[in-house]
Amino acid sequence: MLSPRTSPTRDIVGLDGLWRFALDSRAGATPWTSRLASPLEVPVPASYNDLFVDPEIRDHVGVVWYQREVRVPRGWAGERVVLRFGSVTHAAQVYVDDQLVAEHTGGYTPFDVELTHIVQPGGEFRLTVGVDNRLTNETLPPGTLTTGPDGRQRQSYLHDFYNYAGIARSVRLCSTPLTFVEDVTVVTERDGGAGSIVDYRVEMAGEAVDSTAVLVHVVDEAGRAVAAAEGPEGVLRIADVTLWQPGAAYLYDLVVELVTEDRTGAREVVDSYTQPFGVRTVEVRGTEFLINGEPFYFTGFGKHEDTPVRGKGHDDAYLVHDFQLLEWTGANSFRTSHYPYAEEVLDFADRHGIVVIDETAAVGLNLGVMGGLTGQAPTPTFAPENFGGVTRDVHATHLRELIERDKNHPSVVMWSLANEPASNEDGAREYFEPLVELARKLDPTRPLTYSAVMFATSQNDQIGDLFDVLSINRYYGWYLFTGDLATAEQALEQDLRGWATRFGKPLLMSEYGADTQPGLHSVWDTPWSEEYQSELLAMYHRVFDRLPEFVGEHVWNFADFQTSAGIHRVDGNKKGVFTRDRKPKTAAYALRSRWNGLEGRKPGPPANG
Repeated sequence: MLSPRTSPTRDIVGLDGLWRFALDSRAGATPWTSRLASPLEVPVPASYNDLFVDPEIRDHVGVVWYQREVRVPRGWAGERVVLRFGSVTHAAQVYVDDQLVAEHTGGYTPFDVELTHIVQPGGEFRLTVGVDNRLTNETLPPGTLTTGPDGRQRQSYLHDFYNYAGIARSVRLCSTPLTFVEDVTVVTERDGGAGSIVDYRVEMAGEAVDSTAVLVHVVDEAGRAVAAAEGPEGVLRIADVTLWQPGAAYLYDLVVELVTEDRTGAREVVDSYTQPFGVRTVEVRGTEFLINGEPFYFTGFGKHEDTPVRGKGHDDAYLVHDFQLLEWTGANSFRTSHYPYAEEVLDFADRHGIVVIDETAAVGLNLGVMGGLTGQAPTPTFAPENFGGVTRDVHATHLRELIERDKNHPSVVMWSLANEPASNEDGAREYFEPLVELARKLDPTRPLTYSAVMFATSQNDQIGDLFDVLSINRYYGWYLFTGDLATAEQALEQDLRGWATRFGKPLLMSEYGADTQPGLHSVWDTPWSEEYQSELLAMYHRVFDRLPEFVGEHVWNFADFQTSAGIHRVDGNKKGVFTRDRKPKTAAYALRSRWNGLEGRKPGPPANG
């Protein structure tokens, strides 16, 4: 799926701004047939939950309605008109005037709506969007709906972040020619010398595909054409290539032109689209993770799209500041926990050389968390009535949409299929094996991973051999052996060595950390203190440095984030090394001391090791 871009043949009108807003209970039976009577307005992009003081809005379960008027530019006559949503969380119904024109389920991936034969250039239409925040076993993330004694629906879910909802990413009205570039795929590899091989594939659609030729050329950052070819697919060679490197990004542009010829042989460009790409390779060899043939060690975080007031709404100011803080700490990477992030985030990572592990929204596929630290599921996670039925088909759709959207990003080096699934339970292999096969078919160039939950051990995990890298979430010293870091260190090392021995694959710690209240200090190992968070991370690092199979460390979390209400959460999850408003805790300085200067290299063993 192509990201919207302007070109000599394409235009974009942004639809961000204030939209009318109403709860379904206050909007009438058919709110799309007329102007919403509600006095409320909401910004797009943003989650709606934290914008208002009315608890009925924040706690609402069900559909809310967004609405605005849109005018189609009069110059778009004879053009294709497409409405593009960056995401709608979690399901959308889209109406143009009184007509239902699209439905989409999946709160973190984009979708297009074809309006060419519905709207008129120069004309105005009423755009109404129903946004449904409900989670079931037919959504990702999954959830459970119940009805309270007052007749209102209640939402529960197993993931530990707040169920923000709304139109959290940009909405755009786009034009393309009637014969247009529908998709572009770019795959790069080295040629054994100073050059590179670029495999490309262009898919066309529209009125005159059979009589349209495809021309492509590659342009470097200085604007020089360095390679060219003709045809919908082929191979380009770039001599003296500049590689995309972690911390040293370099992007080329693949300029795609669709061309027709008239009777005189004169050529006309009917569509033009530019796809940025970077030349880099990714490989798992033994217990090493290689980027451009060199061992790479991940330093960074699991993050969240989460900021005050906006919720999960994309914000360019926070994007820039977060990447500045990544650079300040010495982080070279992050995981898009626990869902695909906005396209703007990956574009920024491409331009700034930050490595990304790209994750689906498959979080909460584990009924064992209902059993607390025992990990005993009340009913089998992968039973047909739970997640063993239609959920896998939904998961496959999400995986397909993720890879189709992000396949051309050089920053994305690995796909993460799920966070903390019940990989220790029967049925896990039957659930994940087809998904692994699908991911490898869709993209054979990138390694695959998943993040293993505490209950999944090297003895009982049933899916580790299917994947290339073993990402492991562990909380020794926090949920287990709280306040006893010496015992936690022994347990952690024994645990990780078990994974290394059984699977012989690269190990990545995808989550580790401790909740920390800013300003709480202690001379003892006191949980919740800033000192304890720093000491816990240092204990993990000692273990990592003793294991040659270790290829990276992602602290949980980059910043504090909001969760559902609970007695174990005080205004959200406090495991961030930055506060929710991005103020550093003591641990941020400790990470800066450890990570700066590594430049992708694994930290050396301790001096006494």
